[in-house]
Amino acid sequence: MLTNTEFNSPEAEIPGRIETPPSKRLLSLDTLRGFDMFWISGGEEIFHVLAKVTGWSWAAVLAYQFTHPDWHGFRAYDLIFPTFLFMAGVSTPFSLGSRLEKGVAPSELIKKVIQRGIILVLLGIIYNNGIFHTEWANMRYPSVLARIGLAGMFAQIIYLYFGWKARWIWFAGLLLGYYAFMMLYPVPGCGAGLLTMECNPASYFDRMILPGRLHVKIHDPEGLISTIPAIATGLMGIFSGELLRTSETLISKNNKVVYLVAAGMTSLLLCLVWDYFFPINKNLWTSSFVLCAGGFSVLLLALFYWIVDVLNYRKWTFFFVVIGMNSIVIYMVGSYIDFGYTAEALFGGILSFLPEGSAKVGEVLAFIGVQWAFMYLLYRNKLFLKV
Repeated sequence: MLTNTEFNSPEAEIPGRIETPPSKRLLSLDTLRGFDMFWISGGEEIFHVLAKVTGWSWAAVLAYQFTHPDWHGFRAYDLIFPTFLFMAGVSTPFSLGSRLEKGVAPSELIKKVIQRGIILVLLGIIYNNGIFHTEWANMRYPSVLARIGLAGMFAQIIYLYFGWKARWIWFAGLLLGYYAFMMLYPVPGCGAGLLTMECNPASYFDRMILPGRLHVKIHDPEGLISTIPAIATGLMGIFSGELLRTSETLISKNNKVVYLVAAGMTSLLLCLVWDYFFPINKNLWTSSFVLCAGGFSVLLLALFYWIVDVLNYRKWTFFFVVIGMNSIVIYMVGSYIDFGYTAEALFGGILSFLPEGSAKVGEVLAFIGVQWAFMYLLYRNKLFLKV
């Protein structure tokens, strides 16, 4: 997971190094990154608990949006993962672009790009299996971190070695090529054009290629083949980052917001049309899903950029910046530190005096508070884990 800190300082390219963040940052991007990570670090549970203990219809609607569809379809919860990959793309022009302009050769930068991608793959394997904890045959190798690492890596390679027009050709080629492959390749025993879990070409090739186990035996939502169209998600972020990095003498901040909104709406319109032929499906990362998630991601970026960097409303951002500055930590730490135990030890006694419904909501808020306090300690001491 690549933070804006990493992209603005040469030292941040050193894997595992802990550095003080530089002063010049795109605050809206840090805020959006923290906002995105908040929902998978306990935030979504607020609506689930509220819906359960109160029966409020609006809470039930929001709780439903924080679940995944069984297969085809799209809900708000499906946006968290691709938005993070998208933001890694947004950061790219601010780092790699500035270094290219300073005369650094792509051959020097690509080593670090590949190194970062490999480290994220390894972190994903550790996250799924522990260290020497699982037998090789039973290990799950695909992961969220691996997809971010690989898709982000290839998107950055395209950025380094291809010009603006060629990047758009890559973007269109990835989406159209994946569509053709998924609809035309005949899976043995199934034929062509079937997008069920058993019969789609991506899952079929993953079963043949990937070692170890898949997440759902016959399918893995972070499989190798469906990582290919995810490169286009990273490219959408790169296109957005190039726009934001453009000098204000050429494009004003307000016009950048307008262009982002127009691009996001266009992407959503195209995804709705394509959905009729190639269903929106996060598990398969279909081309229509790339446009759907990418469209919403662009609109979110436009909103945060407008509020934070155009209107300069910044005081509210601190809560999310603390999370966003250590995105890898907030993603992985829950598997290694029992925040629930700490929250219960600190607040369980007090919450026992409240009515049951209020106590349930309080438990979620206590969990979030303890986790945020841990992230704040890292932030306060300027400890930022980088890859």
